[in-house]
Parts: sequence; structure tokens; C-alpha cells
Amino acid sequence: MSRKVPPLNPLRVFECVARQGSFTRAAAELFVSQSAVSRQIATLEEYLGVKLFIREQGGVFLTDAGEAYQQEIGPAFSAIASATERLQTTTLTSPLRIQVYTTFAAKWLIKRLNRFNQDHPEIPVRISTSVAPINFSKSNADAAIQLCDRNSQGEKGEHLFDDIIEPVCSPNLIRDDAPLEKPEDILKYPLLQSHYRKTDFGDWLRFMGSRFNNENEITEFPSSLLAYQGAIDNLGIAMGQTRMLQDEFKSGILVRPFEKPLTRSLAYFLIYPEGQLISPKMRIFREWLIKEIEEDVL
Repeated sequence: MSRKVPPLNPLRVFECVARQGSFTRAAAELFVSQSAVSRQIATLEEYLGVKLFIREQGGVFLTDAGEAYQQEIGPAFSAIASATERLQTTTLTSPLRIQVYTTFAAKWLIKRLNRFNQDHPEIPVRISTSVAPINFSKSNADAAIQLCDRNSQGEKGEHLFDDIIEPVCSPNLIRDDAPLEKPEDILKYPLLQSHYRKTDFGDWLRFMGSRFNNENEITEFPSSLLAYQGAIDNLGIAMGQTRMLQDEFKSGILVRPFEKPLTRSLAYFLIYPEGQLISPKMRIFREWLIKEIEEDVL
């Protein structure tokens, strides 16, 4: 047998009027007109078949039936309000977990996180790193930032910025007898590449109308982060992700010998668990992230 529950909106209005002792104050709390409050009370009284309020010149007063009803449902509404507040507080203040690539975390995200922490100290952020595609069924991450193909990921993730690459090196690396004038001149130097980005040099050279010599000396590193450090330390030329190296360009420890960036079909996306609502804390982080990207002038 189903429970007999009155219409919930009129019931909420009744609780508010009974607590406030006034149709006017209840209307202000509920952000509705006083006439709307009156209609909701009339609806509830009609449903119950009981008069709940006496309207007199001095104000509005609960009837005996209304007083008894309020004593029973008032604690229920109070419990609902308390439970809702606790849930929202717990949801907002629990750590926000984001999975990203190590290079993205080290060269872009972490240096900006202090600004988020200052603006939102109530939302602790936990960063984990992985190059594997996110599997939310096996991860406790709230979201991930991953490099994906724009054509295949567009409907499942939120585009942050494109993968833009070009050769980078220390200004001290370039020799007078081997100037970097033509794209193929990079082949006169050792090349530094990430294990996970093995096609970057070939892609860029083809973009520039040159051929890639696979016999050229290539030093492979476990990550782009180490390849960039190798370039800083004069080990050779790396294929840099322009967006990740703005500080190095500004300080002069890395240079862009050609300033001919290639925008690839890949891009960084913010990805959420499929089929789940985005939490309030995730919305706050997302808005901050987009703002940082918009203000990140190349």
C-alpha cells in the first residue's frame, strides 16, 4: 500500500508560513508572491480537508489541527535542511581528484594551482599522473585532462587547447658551423624525444615540407618533461609543446629557432565520468581552468 503524502510544494509552503508566522515573511523567504503562498495553503487545506490557519486582523494563526500538523512535519523539514547542508558541505570540501599527464602537471597546471588554492581554499585538489587513458570505473578521479584526437573526443570531453609543437633548444646549443636556417638543419644535431611522442619530429618536418631521416641520432626519454630538461642542458633539440614552455621561452633558457609551430589534430580535453552529474566543486574548478587558459597569452 502506497503512503499518503500531500503535494510537497504546498506542504513546504505550509511549513514556512507556520515557522515564520506570516504569509508575507514566508513569501519573502520562498521568493514568491503573497498571493502564491495563499494559493498553496488553500491547495493543501483542500487536500487535507482541514483548516490549518485562522486569518485575523492581527495576523495569521495556526488552528489546533494546524499546530499539531506543524509539530510533526516541522522536524522533518528541519532534518531535510540539515541533511542537505551536510551533504553539500561534504561534497564541496572533499578532495577534487584530477588525473593528468606528468608533463602537463609539471609544466602547466601545478604552477597555476596556487591561484586556485587562494581563491578556493575550501576545495583541496589532488593530482595524479598517468599516460594511460582514464578508466573511471577503476579510478576515483573526478575528471581527467588528456591528449586526445579532436575528431573522436569532441562529444565526450571539453576542449581546452590544441597540441602545438615546434623544435626547441638551448641558445647555447646552436653552433656557428651548423646554423638552424632550414627545417632539415635540425638533423645536424642530436634529437631528443619522448617515448610517447615518437612521431613529433616526422610530423613537423613533413609540415615544413622536409623529409625525416630516421637514421639521425635520437635520444629517447620516458617523458617530454625529461626531453625538455635535456634540451635545457644542451643535449640536443627537442620537439616542444609550445603551450607548456612559455616560462622557458620568457627566461631565454629555451629558444624556438624557426617559430613555425604545427597545430596537430590532437588537443587537451577535460574528461568527466560518462553518465554522472558534474559536482559543484568540479564546476568551480572547470570555470577556473577555462579562465586560466583564456588568460594564458602565447
